[in-house]
Amino acid sequence: MKSKICLTGIKPTGTPHLGNYIGSIKPALSLAKKENHQSFYFIADYHALINNHDKSMLEEQIYEVAASWLALGLDSEKTTLYQQSDIPEILELNWILSCFAGKGLLNRAHAYKAATDKNKQSHKDCDSGVSMGLFCYPVLMAADILFISSDIVPVGADQVQHIEIARDIAQTFNHTYGETLSIPESFVQKEAALVPGLDGRKMSKSYNNHIPLFLPEKKLRKLIMKIPTDSTPPETPKDPEQSNVFKLYQTLANPNQLNEQREKYQNGISWGEAKQELYELINKDLAPARERYADLMNNKKIIREILREGAERVRPKAQNLLQEVKERIGLKLK
Repeated sequence: MKSKICLTGIKPTGTPHLGNYIGSIKPALSLAKKENHQSFYFIADYHALINNHDKSMLEEQIYEVAASWLALGLDSEKTTLYQQSDIPEILELNWILSCFAGKGLLNRAHAYKAATDKNKQSHKDCDSGVSMGLFCYPVLMAADILFISSDIVPVGADQVQHIEIARDIAQTFNHTYGETLSIPESFVQKEAALVPGLDGRKMSKSYNNHIPLFLPEKKLRKLIMKIPTDSTPPETPKDPEQSNVFKLYQTLANPNQLNEQREKYQNGISWGEAKQELYELINKDLAPARERYADLMNNKKIIREILREGAERVRPKAQNLLQEVKERIGLKLK
């Protein structure tokens, strides 16, 4: 049985938080362990250029994201991890694919529409501040996906449109030149948890309600102890479903832990005790990864070597696909 190629792109936007870990990283790493799957993970550093023009920050964030995934369980021997910018063929394919991408298709891309809608609401020119990188990045994403003949691309529900754009471009190319590009499928992790932040809203850096993954123990505990709660006395029964502390607890707890914790709430538990048990659960889960992350960030040569080896593994695939594409479109003279 032919193994399926599974591709995941990771944009370097700094160290992930608990919501990223539970809602995205854990499910993606679990998928990578499936039989009959070849998994490829790439650091989408060219995509980051759309809104990050700080050289030092971008470099550090590439290290942080690579170290985070490796620390949390990505096995670089079984899963190929590479840096997008180390595969120049992707940019060459990007131009070819852009010649098969309708402008109307890109006009409807969520990020571009969001930017133009915001400008209209502010009574600005609709394209004010919109770079060609922002407008065209769905085509670069298509190149990321298609160069490796991806079968499955795990995405959040808000990213499905990009897979549809990649499919549309690939189908247009194939209709013109014959079957050349594989048609990818999106894989939406429906059971991925919606992780609440410290204030009960969805955990997000933009809300400043997130729990950074690799906080030292004392800082982690201090942050969790700040979660707002009411003044209900310790001995008073509490509804776990109405507690943000419990909702955070259940994102990491196993069924037995969850049942025991629910009973404690119903029988009466102090908020201090509930927060302490949440801290202990999170810390136990992340402590080994925290140590591994620190080791990697203190020895970045290991990260560079893993990314280099990953690029060496994946680049021949890019070269082969690009060669076939060039032959199809008439750029390789005979």
